[in-house]
Order: sequence, then structure tokens, then C-alpha cells
Amino acid sequence: MHPEQLRAAYDLQIRARFLDHVPTGWEAEVDGPLVRCRAPQFGFAMLTAPAHDLTDDALEGLVTRTAARLADLEWEFKTWDHDHPALREVLARVGAEPQEHEALVIGEAAPLATEVALPDGLTVRETRSRVDLERIAELGRLVWGEHHGAGQVEDLMTQLDAGAPVRVFLVEDGDLLVSAARIELVPGTGFAGLWGGNTHPDYRGRGVYRALVAIRAEVAVESGYRYLQVDASDESRPILERLGLQVVGGTQPWLTQPAR
Repeated sequence: MHPEQLRAAYDLQIRARFLDHVPTGWEAEVDGPLVRCRAPQFGFAMLTAPAHDLTDDALEGLVTRTAARLADLEWEFKTWDHDHPALREVLARVGAEPQEHEALVIGEAAPLATEVALPDGLTVRETRSRVDLERIAELGRLVWGEHHGAGQVEDLMTQLDAGAPVRVFLVEDGDLLVSAARIELVPGTGFAGLWGGNTHPDYRGRGVYRALVAIRAEVAVESGYRYLQVDASDESRPILERLGLQVVGGTQPWLTQPAR
């Protein structure tokens, strides 16, 4: 499929139907083409379509109402490169700060579901334990900075305890956590999301991330999902492109801290 077709399928199945797969424990509120959510420790908002038909005033109203409703939380507004052109300016005016821009990468799962050997001495296993999720969060802070993943452990535990279609894998070298990643199957769609993918700096370039992609692609195929979707960093994007996935656009979170 061409990138435009893949992106259109993503907008139709993932963005437009976001209310159908709001994570367990999140309280969702609809405001026209926007959905805002409250999780136990953070907030989240996104347009369910690019919404280019909105006037600038209507867009500003959506964002300012969101800022007011989530003012007591740290909250994220997820944007895409093909969103309303004024969206980022409006977010900046309410105090949101842009985070790292990532590539929106999509492709077929089946070609990636191949057996890939880990480097000697490394092992992979699936986990559902809080202790391991805390270790994964610590690895994320090592890779991305101290603020990375705030509230993620509690959110993931809620999903796992509720039986959500989320599976978490980690790679270890003895007692050292080397890499971790998860797959989130989106019910009622053909998409599975690959998330996490944090790898210890000392273990990059050794095929660890590639192996975790293969393991998760196999899960997707066995579960009946056709597509893999990744919000890819500059480090993972080239690997995914070499594996045959396509960059179909870009995405960027904007963060706002709670009012003091």
C-alpha cells in the first residue's frame, strides 16, 4: 500500500474510533472532534480527525476548554503533522511545550514475524509484574531523561490487571535489563501498536530492538492483526524502514504541567 493509503486507514481505524478503544481506567469526554481523557495520574487529548474544517476560533475553544478541564494534571495533547495547521500555535498559547517529534511508521506485520536470534547471553521473556514495570520505567529514564514515563507504571498495571490486549516483553543480560517493549492490540481494527522499545545505550546496534520487533510482529499475526504502527524515534525509524515499514507522516506530543 502507498503511504497515503496507510495513513488514511490509520486515521479511519485508530483516530476516528479512538473512543472505542480508550484504555481501561481512563475517563473520556467528547468535545466535537476532540476527545480528552483523565487517567489516574495524567491527562490526554487528541483530535479524532485532522479537522481542517474548524475555524481558528473553534480550534482555540477546544484547546482552551481542554486546558481548563485538565488543569490539575500533567496532560498531553497528541498531534500529527497533517492536523489543523493552527493547532500548534494554539497549544503554545495555553502553555503546552513540544516534545520530541517522531515518525508515524506503518507496515504489514507478517513479513516481520520471523525468528531472530538474540546476541549470546541475552534472554527474552514476557512480564506482567509491577517489579518489572518499575525496572522498565527506570530504563526509560536512563534512555530519555528523568521525566520520562510519569504515571506509566500505574497505567500499564491497570491495563494488565483488567486483561487489556497488551503484552510486555523484556530482554536481560543476567540481572541487567537491556531492553523492553510492548505491543498493544487495538480491538476492532487491523492495527497493533508497538510501544516502548527502550534499549540500554551499551547494547545498541546488536539486534536487540530488531528481535523485539519480530517477537511482537508474531504476536500481531497470531492474533489476526494485519498492520503494525510505531511512533518511531530517530534511532528506531531507520531500523523499521529497513524492515519494510513506511513513514506515512509524523506525530508530536505537547505537554502541559499542572497549575500550581
